[in-house]
Amino acid sequence: MAESESRPYRVALMGNPNGGKTSLFNYITGLQQKTGNFPGVTVDIMSAEIRLATGKRVSFVDFPGLYNLYPTSRDEKMVVQSLLHTSDPYHPDLICYVADVTCLEKHFLLLDQLRDLGIPLILLLTMMDVEQEGDLAVDTKRLETSLNLPVVAVNGRNGSGVEQLMEHISLFAALRPAAQPGAGGYTFSEDERRLVEELGQVFPDFSPYKRILLAHHAQWIPTISAGERIRLLGCIGEVGFRTLASQVREVTQRYRQFGELVNKAVRRRAGTGFTLSERVDGFLTNRIFGLMVFLAVLTLMFQALYTWAAWPMTLIEGGFAGLSGYLSESLPPGMLTRFLTEGLLAGLGGILVFIPQIALLFFLISILEEIGYMARAAFLFDRIMQFFGMNGRSMVALISGGACAIPAIMSTRTISSWKERLITIMVTPFISCSARIPVYTVLIGLVIPARTVGHYLNLQGLAFLGLYLLGIFAALFSALMLKWWVRSDEPSYLLLELPDYRFPVWRNVGLTVWEKVKTFTLEAGKIILVLSLIIWFLANHGPRERREAAAAEAARQTQVLGLDRQASEKVSRALQLEASYAGILGKTMEPVIRPLGFDWKIGIALLTSFAAREVFVATMATIYSLGQEDSERTLRQRLASERNEQTGRPRYDLPTGVSLLLFYVFAMQCMSTLAVVRRETRSWKWPLLQFAGMTVLAYLASFFSYQLLQ
Repeated sequence: MAESESRPYRVALMGNPNGGKTSLFNYITGLQQKTGNFPGVTVDIMSAEIRLATGKRVSFVDFPGLYNLYPTSRDEKMVVQSLLHTSDPYHPDLICYVADVTCLEKHFLLLDQLRDLGIPLILLLTMMDVEQEGDLAVDTKRLETSLNLPVVAVNGRNGSGVEQLMEHISLFAALRPAAQPGAGGYTFSEDERRLVEELGQVFPDFSPYKRILLAHHAQWIPTISAGERIRLLGCIGEVGFRTLASQVREVTQRYRQFGELVNKAVRRRAGTGFTLSERVDGFLTNRIFGLMVFLAVLTLMFQALYTWAAWPMTLIEGGFAGLSGYLSESLPPGMLTRFLTEGLLAGLGGILVFIPQIALLFFLISILEEIGYMARAAFLFDRIMQFFGMNGRSMVALISGGACAIPAIMSTRTISSWKERLITIMVTPFISCSARIPVYTVLIGLVIPARTVGHYLNLQGLAFLGLYLLGIFAALFSALMLKWWVRSDEPSYLLLELPDYRFPVWRNVGLTVWEKVKTFTLEAGKIILVLSLIIWFLANHGPRERREAAAAEAARQTQVLGLDRQASEKVSRALQLEASYAGILGKTMEPVIRPLGFDWKIGIALLTSFAAREVFVATMATIYSLGQEDSERTLRQRLASERNEQTGRPRYDLPTGVSLLLFYVFAMQCMSTLAVVRRETRSWKWPLLQFAGMTVLAYLASFFSYQLLQ
């Protein structure tokens, strides 16, 4: 009794992928967990606590979707582990099973298995709006009577049915009904009955079906002791239990028993024929037309990214430049004024100016997820991915990598084959993420003219798309190499449900955009701002001897060359910057990067951007704002006016710009991604190999491009 009072009542939201669990979880708890109309979004167990009207504490747990209790991927194993052991921190007191009424038969296999676990259940039916439109007729009373459990129609998008659901949960929480082992429709075979009896001596508190599941998962389940595992394997060998044959028998029997029930309870209106989703899929999943549509979608997306975001970016950039100029004129000259204009405002401007593009990118990606197109992309590219050593689910990770490599790598937990998962993890950082957008935007604006091609296409937008395609090609080529190097005998297959197309829920789209923009502004922004201030400090301080020597050299050049005050100050600023700690650091690494067309200022930005790629722009903004008389000029204007000291040509000409762009396409410039790869592979071998390979490729690509374009 003390235990039940000390912790909240646990309610698990479970079901197949795409059933609507996360939308319902968000609605009930008020959280903003990411949702999407394709599998692989929820790859971790999420929980949130609320209080019922009765005052009862209830913890809702959003489990990753799975199709049955025979897991193949890491996230599915997490779910099964939580269900088998009451000591697990997420083991539920009540399961709310979320099922899509339009494909109920597919969802009932897992439901029937959960009933045999003995955990109290409520069946939640989603997509009931299809019934209201007349395509389906659902007899919920028949389902309740046949299954002997409550059935509630809910909608996580508008909250209908949630009040009735909470009444059922309050009742279950108050009564705490006892487990009812064997409530499902499965009948054990003779071998399974013998095994249940044998395992009863080892696991007396486990229900019969839980003991069978332990036998199926004896090799990997982590929550049993070494002694229990030995006795478990001994019982399996003694009985002659065959895992695969038992699974086939169970699935066949369950489908036969509940298939008849579903046919009686759910009827499709006569004469409906193919659904709209099926007719559209005939075109979008076609091997030729589907690929053409996908490429067209990408092209339009990046054209929009460059065209639509142009004016708000210009407005933000001009606003910060104007504010910096105003403060420079209004405040007395000194270190504090320079700190505000050259350090703080330059850093903030390097963060906020890219919000329009990032918001637009996630807005478009969220719409594709919401309508169900991402699942089609995974299906469409499965055969292609197989050739490169991956599968269709890898495509979901690669597409997600366009937003951020970290959640994309985590989403590979849905890939059952270790080899395919490892290859996907290793090549995902090649996909240009949103953190590269600031770098691409500035450099493309410097070296690619803003011309229109073919009356409609923006040349800079095409260059943007080209960089993304280059990253995709690098990922596929690397995957092909790894396919032949990494050895594995695991079978490869894709189990994927294509959900019906749905109109986007703009609330979900808005929440996704808000979360991503907030994450960039607050999390990445903190790193950018702190590093910008550090760079400002390093660029304004240095060894006293060097600073004094720089001042003396500036005075000598002024006298010898007869420079006026403005030219003298420009020489002095340049020499003082070289004598600073930042200048010393950049000069030290300059010999290594000079063959790529980079100078010591770019070298400083390369080092700082390893914390986060987008720090590159903020670093350049800080360096090039130091001591500038015309503080109202934007970063692009300052970079465009920079000259190569040796040649007198623009520092950021086409060879240097292309070289720098290619470096950022291929280089692993993110320490957080390396940390996630280490966690997911549980080894330092793979992240170090990944870092070394990507760095060498980036260096060679930059070297050859710069040498050829000169």
